[in-house]
Amino acid sequence: MDKQQIKSRIDELCEKLNFYSYRYYVENENDISDYDYDMLMRELKELETLNPEFLRADSPNMRVGGIAQNLFTPVEHTVRMESLQDAFSFEEIDDFNRRVCSAVDNAEYVVEPKIDGLSVSLEYENGVFVRGSTRGDGDIGEDITANLRTIKSIPLKLRHDIPYIEVRGEVYMSKAVFEKIVAKQELAGETPFKNPRNAAAGSLRQKNPLITAERNLSIFVFNVQRIEGAEATGHKQSLDFLKELGFVTVPFYTECKDIEEAKQEIEKIGNMRGELPFDIDGAVIKVNDFNQRKTLGSTSKFPRWAVAFKYPPEEKVTVLKDIEISVGRTGVLTPTAIFEPVLLAGSTVSRASLHNADYIREKGIGIGDKIRVRKAGDIIPEVVCVEEHIEGGEIYSFPDTCPSCSAKVFRDESAAAYRCLNPDCPAQVLRNLIHFCSRDAMDIEGLGDAILEVFVNEGLISDAADIYSLEAQQIAELERLGDKSASNIITAINNSKSNDLSKLIFALGINHIGEKAAKQLAMHFGSMDALMNASEEKILEIDGFGEIMARSITQYFALEQSKNLLERLKNAGLNMNSLREVSDTRFAGMTFVLTGALSEFTRDEASEIIERLGGKTSSSVSKKTSIVLAGEDAGSKLRKANELGIRVISESEFKEMIN
Repeated sequence: MDKQQIKSRIDELCEKLNFYSYRYYVENENDISDYDYDMLMRELKELETLNPEFLRADSPNMRVGGIAQNLFTPVEHTVRMESLQDAFSFEEIDDFNRRVCSAVDNAEYVVEPKIDGLSVSLEYENGVFVRGSTRGDGDIGEDITANLRTIKSIPLKLRHDIPYIEVRGEVYMSKAVFEKIVAKQELAGETPFKNPRNAAAGSLRQKNPLITAERNLSIFVFNVQRIEGAEATGHKQSLDFLKELGFVTVPFYTECKDIEEAKQEIEKIGNMRGELPFDIDGAVIKVNDFNQRKTLGSTSKFPRWAVAFKYPPEEKVTVLKDIEISVGRTGVLTPTAIFEPVLLAGSTVSRASLHNADYIREKGIGIGDKIRVRKAGDIIPEVVCVEEHIEGGEIYSFPDTCPSCSAKVFRDESAAAYRCLNPDCPAQVLRNLIHFCSRDAMDIEGLGDAILEVFVNEGLISDAADIYSLEAQQIAELERLGDKSASNIITAINNSKSNDLSKLIFALGINHIGEKAAKQLAMHFGSMDALMNASEEKILEIDGFGEIMARSITQYFALEQSKNLLERLKNAGLNMNSLREVSDTRFAGMTFVLTGALSEFTRDEASEIIERLGGKTSSSVSKKTSIVLAGEDAGSKLRKANELGIRVISESEFKEMIN
């Protein structure tokens, strides 16, 4: 490459890596495998080293790693939380050893697994946990003490009351917990987490600690950052001491006399990684002696006394036997590859998601092809590419009809998916019923996931209208229910008949129509009949509604199955009219954004009041925002409102406005 090509490639790599880094660390989305990311980072580093004149200020190599998100109170780290330099071969491990040995004599190492999670700092005063924070950018992190307190493996009080200690650990989600959460998300029709690391990071950044507590996170502590009242001379000794204090340390760590022993331990960890109950993305080699660490010091980005060996993802070639199509709660048709079983990362796999029709077309996948597969993050099987096409084969074509109910499927351009809109589709029955009865929909107390599954399996219900034909005696005869439970359920069912029209619209599960959109539709049209007969043009008159939403609504109500369902619900006595009336129009044309904790209203209550007075609410601040209602601990939305010069009011001012 000539100089101009080198500069262009450096610019391209910086843009890509910064985008992937932001998606991964801030938005908890993983758009690229760790291995592919590391390879791009390595290429950038080599180009920058040879061409320092093209080094950019925003190069990923200029930062330690991570981004302080400013969602929580900033915490300045007294001891920098450094990232580690990566190695991808034993030759590079030998190079690391030579650099160490050129600076210190008789270096010994400790090798431990590199847990794939979110790095945090824990601080204790007189043995009591006082503060926890994220790594952030290495210098500035975020205070997440409340969320960390929900992790049961973090001791709130140490076994010994030492004056002060700050430790570093990795918060992670075990494979078993991850699989349970993903199964629940899929049942509810939600987008599942991609891997345990993303799940842990997203759970730890929740504003509500109760949500974090539900995720059953864990932690391994692996380093002493600062300490007063005690001391250690080496890394292994410090880990042993942390165990004595009551910390859960990295599960195994081995002292090695030289680099050859260290490499043997790396191989040992690599061979067992598929059997571990948690996810790892490598092994870490650390100089054991703390005095030697001081001599070695750090670069501007990494400590010179440690290196992380990254394992490449294990890949196997196999034969694609079939493509199975399943139907989710929202009617999306999801293809799954069925292939000859192969052993990957410690377990035998024979299935992998193919995501959607575009994914199949882009990779040119056809039944009978030889495909290359691997486990993303050593957890989820995925098809990497087609290794060899079968002679005379064709790229797989999606079916025109639903494999479950034979109804016509529609191409959803917004989600790159094919979708079955039939509300009577057997594959969607349980998921649709769970959504229909949920709190934000018809709010039928007592009809949870487990009870609904029993009703479906017993043949008592097959769609939402069947719920309103249930009799107490039918329910009481089921195991573990009885007369009282049956009576309570029937009462809740009858109470739901008087719900506002907006809750019924949302309960129908129309694609792209959430709770807020359902409220707008109910207010605008006033009745179910008016909505069912509305054209796309009429729906587009509603502020905030686009062509995709309008088309989704008209397609749903055009189905005979939808018309039949609504007729049966109407005959069962459900309210089909909007109960929401605008009491006055003082907020007409105004858009409110709510942020922070309100003391006298819930957000739903405040939103209800605003809508009743002719206004509307939004989840994000923009130039179209009229007023931001800010409670305690308001964060980024408040800052953006101030930057845009948008009016900000307190809860007391809001009360004055509505009285």
